[in-house]
Amino acid sequence: MVKDSLEAVKLDVDLLNKAYQLMITAKTLADTYEENKAVCSKYVHSTSRGHEAIQLAAAFQLQSYDYASLYYRDDAMLLGIGLQPYELMLQLMAKADDPFSGGRTYYGHPSLKREGIPTIPHQSSATGMQAIPATGMAHGISYLEGQGLLQGEEKPVVLCSIGDGAVTEGEVSEAFQMAVLKGLPIVYLVQDNDWGISATGKEMRAMDSYEFAAGFKGMERLRVNGSDFEESYEGMRVAFEYARKVRRPILVHAKVPLLGHHTSGVRREWYRGDNLQQHATNDPIPQMRQTLLDAEVSEDEIEALEQEAKDTVALDYQRALEAPAPDPTTFDTHEFAPTPVTEEKGERKPAGAEKVTMVDAALHAVDDIMKNYPEALFYGQDVGGELGGVFREAALLAKKYGDARVFNTPIQEAYIVGSTAGMSAVGAKAIVEIQFADYIWPGINQLVEELSKSCYLSNGQFPVQSLIRVPIGAYGGGGPYHSGSIESTLLNIRGIKVVFPSNAADMKGLMKAAFLDPNPVVMLEHKGIYWSKVPGTEDAKTFEPDADYILPLGKASIVQQADEQEMRRGNSMTVITYGMGVYWAKAASKQYPGSVEIVDLRTLNPLDYETVKASVERHGKALVLTEEPLMNSFAESLAGRLSKDCFQKLDAPIYTLGAANLPAIPLNVDLEKMMLPNPEKVAAAMEDLLNY
Repeated sequence: MVKDSLEAVKLDVDLLNKAYQLMITAKTLADTYEENKAVCSKYVHSTSRGHEAIQLAAAFQLQSYDYASLYYRDDAMLLGIGLQPYELMLQLMAKADDPFSGGRTYYGHPSLKREGIPTIPHQSSATGMQAIPATGMAHGISYLEGQGLLQGEEKPVVLCSIGDGAVTEGEVSEAFQMAVLKGLPIVYLVQDNDWGISATGKEMRAMDSYEFAAGFKGMERLRVNGSDFEESYEGMRVAFEYARKVRRPILVHAKVPLLGHHTSGVRREWYRGDNLQQHATNDPIPQMRQTLLDAEVSEDEIEALEQEAKDTVALDYQRALEAPAPDPTTFDTHEFAPTPVTEEKGERKPAGAEKVTMVDAALHAVDDIMKNYPEALFYGQDVGGELGGVFREAALLAKKYGDARVFNTPIQEAYIVGSTAGMSAVGAKAIVEIQFADYIWPGINQLVEELSKSCYLSNGQFPVQSLIRVPIGAYGGGGPYHSGSIESTLLNIRGIKVVFPSNAADMKGLMKAAFLDPNPVVMLEHKGIYWSKVPGTEDAKTFEPDADYILPLGKASIVQQADEQEMRRGNSMTVITYGMGVYWAKAASKQYPGSVEIVDLRTLNPLDYETVKASVERHGKALVLTEEPLMNSFAESLAGRLSKDCFQKLDAPIYTLGAANLPAIPLNVDLEKMMLPNPEKVAAAMEDLLNY
């Protein structure tokens, strides 16, 4: 147990001098930005003014093998771990040599891999959202330790720095829950200045974070005066020692004043009034100066420390002003990290192969991955233990690989998705599952803010390797919360890949490629063709490829070709589709033998547009078919793009067919049938198009 009160400690004078000089450096940064606000406020920023003592106390505990997820106000902490004022200013001014993002993201939003300092993965500005990826880092460290995969004797710890207002976010509770449930080595540092933007703590919360954390059984807690460096240092030393040795979470609540603006765009004089003067009485810098005097550091020595800090900032400011801006032509680099999988490999139909269902092909693919990659783990709701997933898609994996590698999570879609970013940062490779596509919405914030933007905003430093399995689609009476299609929403999230296999062989090959891809991949797995039980989906069951089979993302497949004779007669068309649409199109096309080509997209992003465009131009008539409600869908977008690009070769408008534009799929099977496409509806569209 950690003691509730901290004993006074005597710190080395050199450490006190270093801390004071860095406090002055941080203050001078803030003063410089204010004095030059015409330049410095071009881009919104925040500073550590008032928070310097606790931030430096935390920074001095971090080791080079640790990980940190920092708060947007943590510039003093960045100085404390070894960053230079010049480097922070490069980010402030969005310069090319900004070491964190190359000019792409805000001041105080670091992303850094550098020898000798802690690893700082990308995190978003969404306050509180960093708690889940940070906890995912600790989760990954704990997993790798348990598997004997961490080299050396070091015991890495994760620091998650956060403002008190952000602790009210539900996603922070998900992080705390998992941290105590799994016993993870993480220090949550909560810097409480009693303000949000213009709302006070009394307006925003019923309790502070120290009181709140008491509800999480197994979470150790400490309170410190965050404006007193000596007390803060001892508190953070105790917290890090606990996390490093006991390997369990601890929360440090640090009360601090807010002496700067909330951000440069929200000026303190607009709303703070007398409160600013009240906070100034707790300024850590005068307190620290007195600590130096009490330690018999002379006035001359103190003034020399102050002057050196001011001179450094002044010189670095001029250098930063003169530093080059980013090359505008690099604006689109690092959307994705390059994938190692560029060619189809292995045998798709090896000698002696038997036919398998899609669900079994997926299971075998994950089994192969777990066997060959000890850093791989698989988790989600109900995928562990005896059940192995509500569709038995993970059957027996937990028994085979153990509960540390295949396990159930609470009902926490945000954690399931967002933790994979932290896992990736520490070298663990997570495969996770959202139980139904309709359940993904609580995880969308993490998918958008933490996973999709990481590679781009870190300038390529932190792509997120994440494979997210999502059972999707209607299968006859599943009802409104188990039948939905969500691909258009996902495809509006830039920076993720979306895969949608329609048969067992593709499922196995694409699953392997998705796992090896260094980027976030969402694997949409249609429940209606999992077992080929729905009439007309028999072709989803294929001969099983061998264990080495891998199929690159972004390669469409022509699963049915039209006859040359029908094409020459002008009596042919193409259907561009995926998932269940492949089987609706196959069934419908039997009424028009030889006239229908079917292109199975297989991957929706990246899209094999060349194959699609060539097919449309080859036939001059095309139907884009989807299971989603049609209005504003991916299908309509693709049809519009093809209409423009293929206009000269078209003999008819691009047709589209999808579900009715309703908010949910009804439970009654006859109502469901009325809403969704089916072979009869597809055949009617084919007839119209062929006769156009």
